[in-house]
Amino acid sequence: MDAVRTSKRLGAERSIIIYRRSLDEMPARLEEIKHAQEEGIEFMNLANPVEYLADAGGRVAKVRLQRMELGEPDASGRRRPVAIEGDIVEIEVDLVIVAIGVSPNPLIPACLAGLKMSRYGTIEVNEETMQSSIPEIFAGGDIVRGGATVILAMGDGRRAAASMHRYLQEKHKK
Repeated sequence: MDAVRTSKRLGAERSIIIYRRSLDEMPARLEEIKHAQEEGIEFMNLANPVEYLADAGGRVAKVRLQRMELGEPDASGRRRPVAIEGDIVEIEVDLVIVAIGVSPNPLIPACLAGLKMSRYGTIEVNEETMQSSIPEIFAGGDIVRGGATVILAMGDGRRAAASMHRYLQEKHKK
């Protein structure tokens, strides 16, 4: 939601969220959806991008979409999107931002022995300092919270920056 709203604020003539389920199944807060609609964001629901098409210069020019319908609920409890055979449409675009889901990078804990991770694969931190189990590593945003808002990530960043400053000052004194 943040990416599409930012594109509109930066002057995009048209900003569209393409989502393979209906608005009711969208994993966004109702308030976020309402605000996006108020800002002029278009929602193209029950459509799934299957191919990005380039112009002669190699720049993205179209998105090919598979029309979907809702089937039975999946493990998340939301109705599963099912392709409508043969129902393909194309829309013209000049920029595509793929912003689907949030999942932590599994290489991070594999490369950093001693870094404590939650059962969800996020980094465990001290909530006040954003410091991890490895004193030199501070973290915030999605890698700590899972999918969350930019506002929460910004707050984490500010707390982490202040804590890093204190940490480095103390380390320098020694």
